[in-house]
Amino acid sequence: MPNFDYVALQGSGQEVSGREEAASEQDVSRMLAARDLFPVRIEPAAPRVAFSNWFTRGVRKRHVAVFYSQLSDLLRSGVPLLRALELLGRRTSSQPLQEVLHAVHDQVAEGTPLAEAMTLHPQAFSELAVSMVRAGEEGSFLDQVLKRVAVFTRKQQELKGQVIGALAYPVFLLTMGTIIVTGLLVFFVPKFAPIFERISARGELPWATTALLGFSGFLHDYGILLLVLIGVALFVGARYLATEAGRLRLDHLRLSAYGIGPVMQSLAISRFCRILGTLLTNGVPILRALRIAKDATGNRLLSNAIAAGSENIASGASLTEPLAASGYFPEEVVEMIAVGADSNNLEEVLIEIGDNLERDAQLRLELFVRLLEPVMLFLIAGLILFVVAALLLPIFQSSGVLT
Repeated sequence: MPNFDYVALQGSGQEVSGREEAASEQDVSRMLAARDLFPVRIEPAAPRVAFSNWFTRGVRKRHVAVFYSQLSDLLRSGVPLLRALELLGRRTSSQPLQEVLHAVHDQVAEGTPLAEAMTLHPQAFSELAVSMVRAGEEGSFLDQVLKRVAVFTRKQQELKGQVIGALAYPVFLLTMGTIIVTGLLVFFVPKFAPIFERISARGELPWATTALLGFSGFLHDYGILLLVLIGVALFVGARYLATEAGRLRLDHLRLSAYGIGPVMQSLAISRFCRILGTLLTNGVPILRALRIAKDATGNRLLSNAIAAGSENIASGASLTEPLAASGYFPEEVVEMIAVGADSNNLEEVLIEIGDNLERDAQLRLELFVRLLEPVMLFLIAGLILFVVAALLLPIFQSSGVLT
Protein backbone atom coordinates (compact mmCIF):
# COMPACT_ATOMS: atom_id res chain seq x y z
CA MET A 1 0.00 0.00 0.00
CA PRO A 2 1.16 3.58 -0.62
CA ASN A 3 2.40 5.91 2.09
CA PHE A 4 0.87 9.31 2.84
CA ASP A 5 2.41 12.24 4.70
CA TYR A 6 0.01 14.16 6.91
CA VAL A 7 -0.19 17.26 9.05
CA ALA A 8 -2.89 17.24 11.74
CA LEU A 9 -3.99 19.12 14.82
CA GLN A 10 -4.47 17.68 18.28
CA GLY A 11 -7.35 18.71 20.52
CA SER A 12 -5.04 21.19 22.22
CA GLY A 13 -4.29 22.81 18.88
CA GLN A 14 -0.74 21.45 18.68
CA GLU A 15 0.36 20.50 15.18
CA VAL A 16 1.72 17.01 14.54
CA SER A 17 2.99 15.35 11.38
CA GLY A 18 3.85 11.87 10.30
CA ARG A 19 3.47 9.15 7.71
CA GLU A 20 0.78 6.48 7.37
CA GLU A 21 0.43 3.45 5.12
CA ALA A 22 -3.10 3.21 3.71
CA ALA A 23 -5.07 2.48 0.55
CA SER A 24 -6.27 6.07 0.09
CA GLU A 25 -6.28 9.54 1.62
CA GLN A 26 -9.77 8.85 2.98
CA ASP A 27 -8.42 5.89 4.94
CA VAL A 28 -5.68 8.10 6.39
CA SER A 29 -8.30 10.66 7.38
CA ARG A 30 -10.32 7.97 9.17
CA MET A 31 -7.21 6.70 10.97
CA LEU A 32 -6.39 10.20 12.20
CA ALA A 33 -9.97 10.79 13.32
CA ALA A 34 -9.85 7.56 15.33
CA ARG A 35 -6.83 9.00 17.15
CA ASP A 36 -8.65 12.31 17.84
CA LEU A 37 -6.55 14.18 15.27
CA PHE A 38 -7.94 16.75 12.82
CA PRO A 39 -6.21 16.39 9.42
CA VAL A 40 -4.91 19.63 7.92
CA ARG A 41 -3.00 18.21 4.96
CA ILE A 42 -2.72 14.71 3.51
CA GLU A 43 -0.63 14.01 0.43
CA PRO A 44 1.16 11.04 -1.17
CA ALA A 45 4.59 10.57 0.37
CA ALA A 46 7.60 11.22 -1.77
CA PRO A 47 10.13 8.39 -1.84
CA ARG A 48 12.26 8.79 1.24
CA VAL A 49 15.98 8.41 0.82
CA ALA A 50 17.43 6.12 3.44
CA PHE A 51 19.87 7.75 5.84
CA SER A 52 23.10 5.82 5.36
CA ASN A 53 26.15 7.89 6.15
CA TRP A 54 29.46 6.25 6.75
CA PHE A 55 28.95 5.86 10.48
CA THR A 56 25.73 3.79 10.19
CA ARG A 57 27.73 1.01 8.55
CA GLY A 58 29.61 0.44 11.79
CA VAL A 59 26.58 0.00 14.06
CA ARG A 60 26.73 -3.41 15.71
CA LYS A 61 23.59 -5.29 16.64
CA ARG A 62 24.78 -5.98 20.18
CA HIS A 63 25.04 -2.22 20.78
CA VAL A 64 21.56 -1.73 19.31
CA ALA A 65 20.18 -4.47 21.59
CA VAL A 66 21.60 -2.68 24.63
CA PHE A 67 20.02 0.56 23.40
CA TYR A 68 16.58 -1.08 23.11
CA SER A 69 16.85 -2.50 26.63
CA GLN A 70 18.06 0.75 28.21
CA LEU A 71 15.42 2.83 26.41
CA SER A 72 12.74 0.45 27.66
CA ASP A 73 13.97 0.79 31.24
CA LEU A 74 14.06 4.60 31.03
CA LEU A 75 10.55 4.83 29.57
CA ARG A 76 9.19 2.43 32.19
CA SER A 77 10.72 4.66 34.86
CA GLY A 78 8.83 7.65 33.49
CA VAL A 79 11.65 9.39 31.62
CA PRO A 80 10.29 11.26 28.56
CA LEU A 81 11.28 9.83 25.19
CA LEU A 82 13.34 12.85 24.09
CA ARG A 83 15.24 12.95 27.37
CA ALA A 84 15.85 9.20 27.17
CA LEU A 85 17.22 9.46 23.64
CA GLU A 86 19.48 12.32 24.68
CA LEU A 87 20.85 10.38 27.65
CA LEU A 88 21.49 7.22 25.67
CA GLY A 89 23.08 9.19 22.86
CA ARG A 90 25.65 10.53 25.33
CA ARG A 91 26.20 7.30 27.26
CA THR A 92 26.63 4.77 24.48
CA SER A 93 30.18 3.61 23.91
CA SER A 94 29.60 3.12 20.18
CA GLN A 95 30.42 6.22 18.17
CA PRO A 96 28.39 5.11 15.11
CA LEU A 97 25.33 4.41 17.27
CA GLN A 98 25.82 7.73 19.06
CA GLU A 99 25.60 9.59 15.74
CA VAL A 100 22.47 7.65 14.82
CA LEU A 101 20.79 8.39 18.16
CA HIS A 102 21.54 12.10 17.83
CA ALA A 103 19.86 12.08 14.42
CA VAL A 104 16.87 10.12 15.78
CA HIS A 105 16.57 12.57 18.69
CA ASP A 106 16.49 15.53 16.31
CA GLN A 107 13.80 13.88 14.16
CA VAL A 108 11.61 13.04 17.17
CA ALA A 109 12.07 16.59 18.50
CA GLU A 110 10.58 17.85 15.22
CA GLY A 111 7.43 15.77 15.79
CA THR A 112 8.36 12.64 13.84
CA PRO A 113 7.23 9.38 15.51
CA LEU A 114 10.06 7.22 16.79
CA ALA A 115 9.34 4.42 14.31
CA GLU A 116 9.46 6.85 11.37
CA ALA A 117 12.74 8.30 12.61
CA MET A 118 14.17 4.79 12.87
CA THR A 119 13.28 4.03 9.24
CA LEU A 120 15.84 6.66 8.18
CA HIS A 121 18.57 4.38 9.57
CA PRO A 122 17.93 0.95 7.99
CA GLN A 123 21.49 -0.21 8.63
CA ALA A 124 21.02 0.33 12.36
CA PHE A 125 17.37 -0.64 12.87
CA SER A 126 15.79 -3.64 11.16
CA GLU A 127 12.34 -3.61 9.52
CA LEU A 128 11.07 -5.92 12.25
CA ALA A 129 12.26 -3.59 15.02
CA VAL A 130 10.63 -0.61 13.29
CA SER A 131 7.35 -2.51 12.90
CA MET A 132 7.32 -3.55 16.54
CA VAL A 133 8.15 -0.01 17.71
CA ARG A 134 5.34 1.31 15.53
CA ALA A 135 3.03 -1.20 17.20
CA GLY A 136 4.16 -0.04 20.64
CA GLU A 137 3.57 3.61 19.75
CA GLU A 138 0.12 2.85 18.42
CA GLY A 139 -0.84 0.77 21.45
CA SER A 140 0.88 2.95 24.09
CA PHE A 141 3.11 0.12 25.34
CA LEU A 142 6.39 1.19 23.78
CA ASP A 143 8.49 0.14 26.78
CA GLN A 144 7.21 -3.45 26.58
CA VAL A 145 7.84 -3.64 22.86
CA LEU A 146 11.38 -2.27 23.20
CA LYS A 147 12.18 -4.89 25.83
CA ARG A 148 10.85 -7.59 23.49
CA VAL A 149 12.91 -6.19 20.60
CA ALA A 150 16.01 -6.18 22.82
CA VAL A 151 15.49 -9.82 23.76
CA PHE A 152 14.83 -10.80 20.15
CA THR A 153 17.91 -8.94 18.89
CA ARG A 154 20.13 -10.59 21.51
CA LYS A 155 18.75 -14.02 20.62
CA GLN A 156 19.37 -13.30 16.96
CA GLN A 157 22.99 -12.44 17.70
CA GLU A 158 23.40 -15.52 19.87
CA LEU A 159 21.97 -17.74 17.16
CA LYS A 160 24.15 -16.04 14.57
CA GLY A 161 27.19 -16.68 16.75
CA GLN A 162 26.20 -20.33 17.20
CA VAL A 163 25.75 -20.80 13.47
CA ILE A 164 29.05 -19.09 12.64
CA GLY A 165 30.85 -21.12 15.30
CA ALA A 166 29.35 -24.36 14.04
CA LEU A 167 30.09 -23.54 10.41
CA ALA A 168 33.61 -22.13 10.85
CA TYR A 169 35.42 -25.47 10.76
CA PRO A 170 33.39 -27.18 7.98
CA VAL A 171 33.40 -23.99 5.88
CA PHE A 172 37.18 -23.78 6.23
CA LEU A 173 37.48 -27.41 5.14
CA LEU A 174 35.05 -26.87 2.29
CA THR A 175 36.91 -23.79 1.07
CA MET A 176 40.34 -25.36 1.25
CA GLY A 177 39.03 -28.61 -0.18
CA THR A 178 37.41 -26.78 -3.09
CA ILE A 179 40.62 -24.88 -3.83
CA ILE A 180 42.76 -28.03 -3.69
CA VAL A 181 40.34 -30.17 -5.72
CA THR A 182 39.93 -27.42 -8.32
CA GLY A 183 43.70 -27.16 -8.62
CA LEU A 184 43.96 -30.93 -9.06
CA LEU A 185 41.22 -30.96 -11.69
CA VAL A 186 42.71 -28.08 -13.68
CA PHE A 187 46.46 -28.80 -13.44
CA PHE A 188 47.02 -32.35 -12.21
CA VAL A 189 44.25 -34.63 -13.52
CA PRO A 190 44.81 -33.69 -17.22
CA LYS A 191 48.32 -35.23 -16.95
CA PHE A 192 46.67 -38.61 -16.38
CA ALA A 193 44.74 -38.43 -19.65
CA PRO A 194 47.55 -39.93 -21.81
CA ILE A 195 47.99 -42.76 -19.28
CA PHE A 196 44.30 -43.66 -19.51
CA GLU A 197 44.02 -43.41 -23.32
CA ARG A 198 44.79 -47.11 -23.94
CA ILE A 199 42.28 -48.24 -21.32
CA SER A 200 39.69 -45.83 -22.77
CA ALA A 201 40.30 -47.22 -26.29
CA ARG A 202 39.46 -50.74 -25.02
CA GLY A 203 36.27 -49.32 -23.43
CA GLU A 204 37.39 -50.40 -19.98
CA LEU A 205 37.76 -46.95 -18.43
CA PRO A 206 35.49 -46.69 -15.36
CA TRP A 207 32.64 -44.22 -15.65
CA ALA A 208 33.92 -42.29 -12.63
CA THR A 209 37.28 -41.71 -14.34
CA THR A 210 35.57 -40.73 -17.60
CA ALA A 211 33.38 -38.20 -15.76
CA LEU A 212 36.38 -36.83 -13.83
CA LEU A 213 38.48 -36.39 -16.95
CA GLY A 214 35.59 -34.75 -18.80
CA PHE A 215 34.92 -32.31 -15.99
CA SER A 216 38.64 -31.60 -15.64
CA GLY A 217 38.90 -30.82 -19.34
CA PHE A 218 35.89 -28.55 -19.14
CA LEU A 219 37.38 -26.56 -16.26
CA HIS A 220 40.74 -26.35 -17.99
CA ASP A 221 39.23 -25.05 -21.25
CA TYR A 222 36.31 -22.97 -19.99
CA GLY A 223 37.16 -22.16 -16.36
CA ILE A 224 37.53 -18.40 -16.93
CA LEU A 225 34.28 -18.30 -18.90
CA LEU A 226 32.54 -20.21 -16.11
CA LEU A 227 33.72 -17.67 -13.52
CA VAL A 228 32.44 -14.81 -15.68
CA LEU A 229 29.06 -16.52 -16.10
CA ILE A 230 28.81 -17.09 -12.34
CA GLY A 231 29.59 -13.40 -11.71
CA VAL A 232 26.95 -12.31 -14.23
CA ALA A 233 24.41 -14.71 -12.72
CA LEU A 234 25.06 -13.32 -9.23
CA PHE A 235 24.68 -9.75 -10.47
CA VAL A 236 21.43 -10.52 -12.31
CA GLY A 237 20.14 -12.46 -9.31
CA ALA A 238 20.87 -9.55 -6.97
CA ARG A 239 19.05 -7.14 -9.30
CA TYR A 240 16.08 -9.51 -9.48
CA LEU A 241 15.89 -9.91 -5.70
CA ALA A 242 15.72 -6.10 -5.42
CA THR A 243 12.37 -6.15 -7.26
CA GLU A 244 9.01 -6.90 -5.64
CA ALA A 245 8.68 -10.20 -7.51
CA GLY A 246 12.20 -11.15 -6.46
CA ARG A 247 11.53 -10.36 -2.81
CA LEU A 248 8.37 -12.46 -2.90
CA ARG A 249 10.32 -15.32 -4.45
CA LEU A 250 13.03 -15.03 -1.81
CA ASP A 251 10.42 -15.02 0.97
CA HIS A 252 8.90 -18.16 -0.54
CA LEU A 253 12.31 -19.85 -0.60
CA ARG A 254 12.89 -18.89 3.02
CA LEU A 255 9.68 -20.64 4.04
CA SER A 256 10.16 -23.71 1.83
CA ALA A 257 13.92 -24.28 2.32
CA TYR A 258 14.62 -27.78 3.55
CA GLY A 259 15.49 -27.90 7.25
CA ILE A 260 15.64 -24.17 7.95
CA GLY A 261 12.31 -23.23 6.27
CA PRO A 262 10.02 -24.52 9.06
CA VAL A 263 12.21 -22.77 11.63
CA MET A 264 11.92 -19.39 9.88
CA GLN A 265 8.19 -19.93 9.39
CA SER A 266 7.63 -20.68 13.08
CA LEU A 267 9.68 -17.66 14.18
CA ALA A 268 7.79 -15.34 11.80
CA ILE A 269 4.36 -16.60 12.92
CA SER A 270 5.36 -16.45 16.59
CA ARG A 271 6.35 -12.78 16.21
CA PHE A 272 3.05 -11.99 14.53
CA CYS A 273 0.99 -13.81 17.17
CA ARG A 274 2.81 -12.18 20.07
CA ILE A 275 2.55 -8.67 18.64
CA LEU A 276 -1.12 -9.10 17.70
CA GLY A 277 -1.94 -10.55 21.11
CA THR A 278 -0.14 -7.70 22.88
CA LEU A 279 -1.95 -5.10 20.76
CA LEU A 280 -5.34 -6.64 21.47
CA THR A 281 -4.53 -6.87 25.18
CA ASN A 282 -3.81 -3.12 25.19
CA GLY A 283 -7.18 -2.32 23.58
CA VAL A 284 -6.11 -1.71 19.97
CA PRO A 285 -9.02 -2.54 17.56
CA ILE A 286 -8.42 -5.80 15.71
CA LEU A 287 -8.32 -4.28 12.21
CA ARG A 288 -5.76 -1.71 13.28
CA ALA A 289 -3.83 -4.35 15.20
CA LEU A 290 -3.72 -6.66 12.18
CA ARG A 291 -2.44 -3.87 9.93
CA ILE A 292 0.41 -3.21 12.35
CA ALA A 293 1.21 -6.79 13.35
CA LYS A 294 1.39 -8.14 9.80
CA ASP A 295 4.70 -6.32 9.25
CA ALA A 296 6.22 -8.07 12.28
CA THR A 297 6.46 -11.35 10.35
CA GLY A 298 9.31 -10.05 8.20
CA ASN A 299 7.91 -12.09 5.29
CA ARG A 300 5.73 -10.65 2.53
CA LEU A 301 3.86 -13.90 1.86
CA LEU A 302 2.74 -14.17 5.47
CA SER A 303 1.94 -10.44 5.53
CA ASN A 304 -0.24 -10.80 2.42
CA ALA A 305 -2.14 -13.70 4.00
CA ILE A 306 -2.73 -11.65 7.15
CA ALA A 307 -3.83 -8.65 5.06
CA ALA A 308 -6.37 -10.90 3.34
CA GLY A 309 -7.56 -12.00 6.78
CA SER A 310 -8.08 -8.39 7.88
CA GLU A 311 -10.13 -7.74 4.73
CA ASN A 312 -12.22 -10.78 5.61
CA ILE A 313 -12.88 -9.39 9.08
CA ALA A 314 -13.81 -6.00 7.62
CA SER A 315 -16.45 -7.72 5.50
CA GLY A 316 -17.79 -9.64 8.50
CA ALA A 317 -16.15 -12.99 7.70
CA SER A 318 -13.60 -15.07 9.58
CA LEU A 319 -9.90 -14.31 10.08
CA THR A 320 -8.86 -17.94 9.86
CA GLU A 321 -10.10 -18.73 6.34
CA PRO A 322 -7.43 -16.74 4.44
CA LEU A 323 -4.75 -17.90 6.89
CA ALA A 324 -5.61 -21.54 6.27
CA ALA A 325 -5.95 -21.00 2.50
CA SER A 326 -2.46 -19.47 2.27
CA GLY A 327 -0.85 -22.77 3.27
CA TYR A 328 1.77 -20.98 5.39
CA PHE A 329 -0.02 -21.20 8.74
CA PRO A 330 -0.01 -24.64 10.42
CA GLU A 331 -3.42 -26.22 10.82
CA GLU A 332 -3.13 -26.37 14.60
CA VAL A 333 -2.32 -22.65 14.76
CA VAL A 334 -5.32 -21.76 12.62
CA GLU A 335 -7.52 -23.98 14.80
CA MET A 336 -6.30 -22.36 18.01
CA ILE A 337 -6.94 -18.89 16.59
CA ALA A 338 -10.45 -19.93 15.61
CA VAL A 339 -11.13 -21.32 19.10
CA GLY A 340 -9.71 -18.19 20.71
CA ALA A 341 -11.90 -15.94 18.57
CA ASP A 342 -15.02 -17.98 19.42
CA SER A 343 -14.26 -17.96 23.15
CA ASN A 344 -13.44 -14.21 23.27
CA ASN A 345 -9.91 -14.73 24.61
CA LEU A 346 -8.04 -14.38 21.33
CA GLU A 347 -5.29 -12.19 22.81
CA GLU A 348 -4.34 -14.82 25.41
CA VAL A 349 -4.40 -17.61 22.84
CA LEU A 350 -2.21 -15.62 20.45
CA ILE A 351 0.46 -14.96 23.08
CA GLU A 352 0.43 -18.64 24.03
CA ILE A 353 0.81 -19.63 20.37
CA GLY A 354 3.73 -17.23 20.02
CA ASP A 355 5.52 -18.72 23.05
CA ASN A 356 4.97 -22.31 21.89
CA LEU A 357 6.12 -21.64 18.34
CA GLU A 358 9.24 -19.81 19.52
CA ARG A 359 10.25 -22.67 21.81
CA ASP A 360 9.68 -25.17 19.00
CA ALA A 361 11.68 -23.05 16.54
CA GLN A 362 14.60 -22.75 18.98
CA LEU A 363 14.79 -26.52 19.39
CA ARG A 364 14.63 -27.09 15.64
CA LEU A 365 17.29 -24.49 14.98
CA GLU A 366 19.68 -26.00 17.52
CA LEU A 367 19.21 -29.42 15.93
CA PHE A 368 19.73 -27.99 12.44
CA VAL A 369 22.97 -26.26 13.45
CA ARG A 370 24.30 -29.43 15.10
CA LEU A 371 23.60 -31.48 11.98
CA LEU A 372 25.27 -29.01 9.62
CA GLU A 373 28.85 -29.86 10.59
CA PRO A 374 28.68 -33.66 10.09
CA VAL A 375 26.69 -33.23 6.87
CA MET A 376 29.24 -30.84 5.36
CA LEU A 377 32.13 -33.03 6.48
CA PHE A 378 30.43 -36.02 4.88
CA LEU A 379 30.03 -34.11 1.60
CA ILE A 380 33.70 -33.07 1.59
CA ALA A 381 34.84 -36.60 2.36
CA GLY A 382 32.61 -37.96 -0.40
CA LEU A 383 34.03 -35.52 -2.94
CA ILE A 384 37.63 -36.36 -2.07
CA LEU A 385 36.87 -40.09 -2.09
CA PHE A 386 35.33 -39.79 -5.56
CA VAL A 387 38.41 -38.01 -6.98
CA VAL A 388 40.83 -40.51 -5.43
CA ALA A 389 38.78 -43.52 -6.55
CA ALA A 390 38.39 -42.17 -10.07
CA LEU A 391 42.19 -41.83 -10.41
CA LEU A 392 43.14 -45.13 -8.77
CA LEU A 393 40.57 -47.50 -10.30
CA PRO A 394 42.15 -47.56 -13.82
CA ILE A 395 45.60 -48.08 -12.29
CA PHE A 396 44.34 -51.00 -10.20
CA GLN A 397 42.61 -52.49 -13.24
CA SER A 398 45.68 -52.21 -15.45
CA SER A 399 47.88 -53.80 -12.81
CA GLY A 400 45.45 -56.66 -12.32
CA VAL A 401 44.75 -55.88 -8.70
CA LEU A 402 40.99 -55.99 -9.29
CA THR A 403 41.03 -59.08 -11.54
